[in-house]
Amino acid sequence: MNLTVEQATTLTVQVFTRYGMSPRCAGMVAEHFVDAAQAGHEFASLSRLPFLAKIMQGRPPAGEITVLSETVNSALIDGSDNIGYAVSVVAMDKAIALCRKSGIAMVSAKNTWASGRLAYYVERATRQGFIGIHAVHGPARTAPFGGRDALLGTNPIAFAFPSQDDPVIIDMSMSAITYGGTALANAKGEKLREGVAIDNEGYPTVDPAEALKGAFRTWGEHRGYGLSLAVQMLGMLSGSGPIVRDEHHYGLFFLVIDPQLVMPREEYLSRVSELRKTINATRPAPGVDKVRVPGDGSLAHRRRAQAAGAAATIHVDDTVYASICDLLK
Repeated sequence: MNLTVEQATTLTVQVFTRYGMSPRCAGMVAEHFVDAAQAGHEFASLSRLPFLAKIMQGRPPAGEITVLSETVNSALIDGSDNIGYAVSVVAMDKAIALCRKSGIAMVSAKNTWASGRLAYYVERATRQGFIGIHAVHGPARTAPFGGRDALLGTNPIAFAFPSQDDPVIIDMSMSAITYGGTALANAKGEKLREGVAIDNEGYPTVDPAEALKGAFRTWGEHRGYGLSLAVQMLGMLSGSGPIVRDEHHYGLFFLVIDPQLVMPREEYLSRVSELRKTINATRPAPGVDKVRVPGDGSLAHRRRAQAAGAAATIHVDDTVYASICDLLK
């Protein structure tokens, strides 16, 4: 099923407002879904709707997103049980505003859930010429290296660096597979790749349903495990517990840095651009077409989608689309 941007946006807002989300927050999630699809990330787009709507069933109305405390270069945001897609935009924009005044800002957010694709938020900082860093401590779905029990979140972290052209964006989960990717594979009846998940007894599995009952493995084995712990502890700065067991208490961490604190901003942007060009021009290994910088593929996907203008469409798996339509019956 292919939808226009307008159709995808309308459908998303209709579902979420029916399940009690405010139109403002629903619109923010819809913008995120459209961007994810245009960046080539189907798992982070409308395929998330059924899962997120299920979480909202029977949930009391969310409150207002508020700033609990603030200094010249820090803030703590109370998401008031609003979806993290909206809370993250508010938190990142607060960090950008503080950074514009002080040169560096750290913002944490609590009482929120489900935060989407991290690259979407850190890219906002690069539009101001700033460096953006964002980490999320979410529900326990990943086993520590050598263990069988889910104690860690998927614990993604993203870095975004401004340049004279496109930003350099590094967005990665510390689990060997994302929750969204696993849920999408389960909805499509597809298998997982080998080595990324274990069942409830700790044995390897390629069945996404069993992986969702069991645990994901850490990306990079013990190295990813160490980074996952670091992300979890950054998320805990928001006040979230050591282990998140439900879809209520994510811990969000944002750091925004103005390069001008230590050097002329344009000089830094020029150096980032030079690094990208050097990497893009390096000799590819045998069998490799071209060496790319992380995030280049997503940016190219988005450019092609935006160039199509009104003719641009968003693909939604037929099975997923049917389940979304069921939510409106």
